[in-house]
Amino acid sequence: LCVFSSLQLVSLLLIGIAAWGIGFGLISSFRVVGVVIAVGVFLFFIALVGLIGAVKHHQVLLFFYMIILLLVFIVQFSVSCACLALNEEQQSELLEVGWSNTNSARTDIERNLNCCGFRVFYPNATCAADCLRNLHCRPCAPIMEEYAGMVLRFVGGIGLFFSFTEILGVWLTYRYRNQKDPRANPSAFI
Repeated sequence: LCVFSSLQLVSLLLIGIAAWGIGFGLISSFRVVGVVIAVGVFLFFIALVGLIGAVKHHQVLLFFYMIILLLVFIVQFSVSCACLALNEEQQSELLEVGWSNTNSARTDIERNLNCCGFRVFYPNATCAADCLRNLHCRPCAPIMEEYAGMVLRFVGGIGLFFSFTEILGVWLTYRYRNQKDPRANPSAFI
C-alpha cells in the first residue's frame, strides 16, 4: 500500500505545483499547465486502480496497474536519463527551439527573468519585461542557460528516484498478485 500512496502523493504534488504556478502568475500557458494537471490526474487514477486492486485482491486490476506502472517507469526513466545526459550545447539548442515555438512561454520568461530577446536585445522589440522602460535589458539566453543545467540535473535526479520507486512497485505488485487471497475459500486453490 505504501507504493500506491507514494504514487498518489506524486500525482497530487504535480496537480498542486501546476495550480501554484497559475495562482502566482508564474505560468500563463494553459497548455503547459493542462498537460501537467492531466499527467497528475492520470497518475492519481492509476494509483487508485492499484489501491483498489490490492484491497480487493483483484487480479485483473493489479495486472493492469502493473503493466501501466511499467510503461510509466520506462517513459520516466528515459526522460530522466535524457535530462541528465544533455550537454551545454544541446541545452542551448533546446532552449532556442522552445523560445521560438511558444509565445506565451516567451512572455512568461521575459516577465519573470526581466530580460528581452533571446540572444540579442532590440530596443524597439515588443517585450513583457520591466527593464524595457529604461532600455537596459539583458538577453534571456544567458540567464536561462545559467539555470538550465542545474534544473535539468535536479529534474533528472528526482525523475530517476521516482522511476526506481515505480519499478519497486511493479515488482511488489507482481509478488502480491501471485499470492493467494486469505479471504478466499482455501479449498478453491487445490
